[in-house]
Amino acid sequence: MRLAAAAGALRPTAALLFRSHPQRLLPSLRRSSLPLARRRRHSYSSTSTALDDPPTTTPAPAPPAARGGGVKAARRRARESPEGILKRQLDMCSRDADLPTALALYDAALDPATAVPLSIYHYNCLLYLCSNAAAGESPDAAKRGFEIFARMEAQGVEPNEATLTSVARLAAARRDPAMAFSLVRRMADIGTPPRLRTYGPALFAYCDAGDADGAGQVEAHMDAAGVVPEEAELAALLRVNAGKGRAGEVYRLLHRMRTLVRQVGETTAEVLEAWFRSDAAAEAGVEEWDARKVKEGVLKGGGGWHGQGWLGKGQWNVGRSEMDTKGKCHRCEEKLVCIDIDPSETETFANSLTELACKREVREDFLRFQEWLHRHGPFDAVIDAANVGLYNSKAFSFSQVNSVVNGIQRITKSKKLPLIVLHRSRVNGGPAKLPHNQKLLEGWRNAGALYATPPGSNDDWYWLYAAVSCRSLLVTNDEMRDHLFQLLGTSFFPRWKEKHQVRLTYSGRGPAFHLPPPYSIVTQESEAGSWHVPTTTGDDIENPRQWICATRKSSEKSSALPQARSLKFIQQTVLYNFRDGTDIAQQSSEKEDLEAAGCVMAQVLAKSS
Repeated sequence: MRLAAAAGALRPTAALLFRSHPQRLLPSLRRSSLPLARRRRHSYSSTSTALDDPPTTTPAPAPPAARGGGVKAARRRARESPEGILKRQLDMCSRDADLPTALALYDAALDPATAVPLSIYHYNCLLYLCSNAAAGESPDAAKRGFEIFARMEAQGVEPNEATLTSVARLAAARRDPAMAFSLVRRMADIGTPPRLRTYGPALFAYCDAGDADGAGQVEAHMDAAGVVPEEAELAALLRVNAGKGRAGEVYRLLHRMRTLVRQVGETTAEVLEAWFRSDAAAEAGVEEWDARKVKEGVLKGGGGWHGQGWLGKGQWNVGRSEMDTKGKCHRCEEKLVCIDIDPSETETFANSLTELACKREVREDFLRFQEWLHRHGPFDAVIDAANVGLYNSKAFSFSQVNSVVNGIQRITKSKKLPLIVLHRSRVNGGPAKLPHNQKLLEGWRNAGALYATPPGSNDDWYWLYAAVSCRSLLVTNDEMRDHLFQLLGTSFFPRWKEKHQVRLTYSGRGPAFHLPPPYSIVTQESEAGSWHVPTTTGDDIENPRQWICATRKSSEKSSALPQARSLKFIQQTVLYNFRDGTDIAQQSSEKEDLEAAGCVMAQVLAKSS
């Protein structure tokens, strides 16, 4: 019913338009539709959601006949043209995932009696629908998709990134990763930058086929193109290499995940747990290692990992665990470390924030704020007052903000009032007009601790910049996940946030401050060879975060370094730390083998005398 209605709706409209003033309408349609086709060269509306955000392009200028008062008329003619009607109908099919109707519309558009010129937009809609259906195990959809693509190329319509991504998905649905990968290389050859979504079909198809070498080639191509994998891609690579028992590649990918993905989802966690329980994982590693090189690797990397390969031999003891407030694992008693942030990284990030804020805010307003901050700062803490004042409340509460101001002031080093960032509308209107709130505002203002952001501004830029530039704590329950914070990237910002954000909970006794943990919530590899991988399960406030804890079963557990049992390890560690000027006795007690360490100390002291 719907198929016939859709095709029928297209035919009379097309016939009417092309019959009624053929000499006058066709040139007009060509002029008005051509700019629209160019504008959508790299995107298509309803399909773009599932294929990630397509790259934006600058709209082509309107033709001379359409400028001025004729723009609306030109747009109306474009909407009412056969191409425009087909576009709207295909958009509805994309929205409803209705491939049969879309194919009926396509067939009707090819009918000589009602032929409709097909643009890149139309083809992309059709290919997207076919690729989605083919991924759902529909061989007919894949066949039709390849037929549509072949006709598109025969008509001379140049494919774009979205086109080739859909065709790559069709190839992957046919379990042909080589073809999917060839489309990525073709894209690179014609100068169209591939995106992460473009590599996905080939990478996942190779991984699903158990072809670790093919998947590695795709990863190498991604690296060369500057495309960074995300958790799903890394998990797939881990799975295929773990299945092949390639311990070296698993080790490399674990470290890559440590860098790119700070906490792993449940699917990735299960892949890692399966690896640690495998025979290949038990066989990987060395029974003896150079403790000095391991320690040097830790120092060089900034802590939390050494990169010297699998340490130890034998079966792994793997399971879920939690950390106590000091970062000690409940399961193995390993203590996690806090990984430092290079001050130069913070400075670079502050400069990047300034550039972004000046592009999205009124430049003069933001520069004025920087000057004010230079005069009144630095601050030990910055408060996102809008977030704090509305916490668990529909109405803004100045008294709630004040309780947080007083509480955070007591626990900071300088005991100076924190910086309170609040939009000017909240400072001048609503509850701010009440006498007791006026008194609070006046006190903050006189102390140089209140900054009212100007009308039309986004106060997020202001409090974030202040916290970064002052190296201060940031008091907010904002998870900082919206578009603004996505602009900041995934390399530095998550690390900074982990070390500086203070979150709140309230009880009848007032606010409770959840300070940054004294350890880094990131995959950690100990000097003794154990691993701890944080998951996204738990939030560290209401529910403790779940960690994967993996240690060697053959290792005898100790209080601080469960894996460090060989005398050679103790000897090298004590010798290294003696030369490094650290307390030998302290190092010895950490190893819980005072007798052996004492012998080594005697040897070291004898050699040094």
